[in-house]
Amino acid sequence: MIFKSVASMGMGVILALAAATPGFAQAVKIGSKNFTEQFVVAEIYAQALEKAGVEVERRTNLGATLIAHSALLNGEIDLYPEYTGTALAAVVKGDLSGSAEKIYGEVKDYYEKNLKLTLLQPTNINNGYAIITLPETAEKYKLKTLTDLGPVSKDLSFGAEGGFGERKDGLPGLKQTYGIVFKDFRIFAKLGIRYSALTSKNIDVSYGFATDWQIADNKLVVLADDKNLFPPYYLVPVVRQDALAKNPKIAEVLNKVSPLLNNENMRELNAAVERDKKEPKEVAEAFLKEKGI
Repeated sequence: MIFKSVASMGMGVILALAAATPGFAQAVKIGSKNFTEQFVVAEIYAQALEKAGVEVERRTNLGATLIAHSALLNGEIDLYPEYTGTALAAVVKGDLSGSAEKIYGEVKDYYEKNLKLTLLQPTNINNGYAIITLPETAEKYKLKTLTDLGPVSKDLSFGAEGGFGERKDGLPGLKQTYGIVFKDFRIFAKLGIRYSALTSKNIDVSYGFATDWQIADNKLVVLADDKNLFPPYYLVPVVRQDALAKNPKIAEVLNKVSPLLNNENMRELNAAVERDKKEPKEVAEAFLKEKGI
């Protein structure tokens, strides 16, 4: 009985030590939402962690914001890339006005106090909304800003996904801030349709994001948000605090990678996948190699 007890104790010690060593650590589960930019950034984070010796499990393409957020809360994933403005609007439900620093701080504080999550260092990607139109439409109506758009919006059609019609920083915000009320709102089922609808002149105005490669490729005009309706949308890794406590290397690695990402190179990365038909894994690998990681 004594020998059996000692043997059991020895096995317990071995298991405890094994669990504490990196080789026996649980894999870090990385998620993403359901569009190209998310796939690429999640893959960049995954490969960077793997290069640092961290075991990774990929759980990408989860769905929209609240689906990914729920997966994080439930422990189905340990981290995913999120936008500060989206977190503020969809989760914190706070005031959308303020500087990038204020919004980052407000979201981080709320997540840490209420959700046992935290935000790491943000990227330099500010993927905010951009209201876009064709050059000929901008010239015809003398459009440079959203204030210019207000008085003539009644003569123009707008196209976007249905959610844009309900967000505070969507059509309701455009109406409240700029008096913009379009003659009609055409709802699209898929994200990419608005660009083809705009270039084929089925609609007059739509929205894009600052990292959309299609804006430059199609020489579209971005109307200046001269009254600052749209909040900053800086992309940042959101991480479970318990995952970070178990593996502090997550913060060490991602805080080195995130500052390397900006709007310009994110547009190129998105184009490589969507226009040039490369895989996110391939694009992420090339990016990290270029950056010496």
